[in-house]
Amino acid sequence: MLEKSFEIIETSGIHARPATQLVNKAGQFNSEIKIHANEKAANLKSIMGVMSLGISHGAEITISAEGDDEEEALIAIEEVMVSEGLGKLR
Repeated sequence: MLEKSFEIIETSGIHARPATQLVNKAGQFNSEIKIHANEKAANLKSIMGVMSLGISHGAEITISAEGDDEEEALIAIEEVMVSEGLGKLR
């Protein structure tokens, strides 16, 4: 299992549009991918799961991936986080 931590820099936090982008990207991989925030975890391939975490500006999150393409998955998700201005690596 691999993981990366981020600080959310988007002023609106992880709301519907960025959550959809993350879910769509995660869905491209076979690995089990989870997002951890506020002492809870959700499947990053589930829009409802991600939205239920209520991730706000300044929150620290961890994204973990486990499976045969875990490294590629985390790289791709990091690219979305950074390129969309959602978060920065911790």
